[in-house]
Amino acid sequence: MNQRTPKELLPEQKEALIAKIRASRAYLKAYQDFEFLSRKDLRAVRLQLELLKPELVLREHKIRSTIVVFGSARILSPEDARRRLQAAQEALAERPRDAQLKRRVAEAEKKVEFSRWYEEARRFSALLSKAQQAGNDLEYVIVTGGGPGVMEAANRGAWESGAKSVGLNITLPHEQDPNPYITPELCFQFHYFSLRKMHFLMRAKALVACPGGYGTLDELFETLTLVQTGKKRPLPIVLFGKEYWRRLIDFDYLAEQGMIAWEDVKLVKMVETAEEGWDHIRKFWKTHRGAAPAE
Repeated sequence: MNQRTPKELLPEQKEALIAKIRASRAYLKAYQDFEFLSRKDLRAVRLQLELLKPELVLREHKIRSTIVVFGSARILSPEDARRRLQAAQEALAERPRDAQLKRRVAEAEKKVEFSRWYEEARRFSALLSKAQQAGNDLEYVIVTGGGPGVMEAANRGAWESGAKSVGLNITLPHEQDPNPYITPELCFQFHYFSLRKMHFLMRAKALVACPGGYGTLDELFETLTLVQTGKKRPLPIVLFGKEYWRRLIDFDYLAEQGMIAWEDVKLVKMVETAEEGWDHIRKFWKTHRGAAPAE
């Protein structure tokens, strides 16, 4: 068996070997080794971290309760929608027979129509933020998914009122950048949808949904299921846009077919304006005065 002949290392050799050890990935502290933390075996740890970080930060900022606002990221502000429509109309005027440009104008007109819900989300957030953030402990703080569209509108309403608001961003195949109106120290980035959804509802005292697509429906039905099954205490669920939601989801039909109880139909309230939405939330909690805050 070959054995290394004992010999004394020179000081510079020792330093070089120690430097090599310090540079090795194994020598990194576990919580500083991002490659290690990214392993499949560490998923449980990552889940715990995504639960703890926002929880501790929100607690430090004395945020006791929240209002969650969902809605499409594709809904534009009225200003942006009108600019797009004008550009499309000008292009069509130059080539009036172009079928593609006609479709673009039709799409832009729809964007202008739906920009109403950007404005209502913005007004709702401003109305609520002015009314609720007066003391040391913050109540009814606006929380959104942190992206564009309706999410931006809700964060913007709080920002324009001088109030704090929260953004729960998510990493997607096409990166979703945070909108500029979120309170910077209250903007979080998630990897796991499950933990993000948990944080949406942990402090929520109302859920507000403007017109939206798969993501909005996912969050809406998850909340309805949690309330229906008693996993979440009752809270007001407000849907902005009666025509949109009645055409999209026939709650009465579900009850008529025995798929839900008639009481479950009452879990949602459809409204048209920011004032109607805020009034329903206030009346709900006045009626449920003895109810505990959100989990």
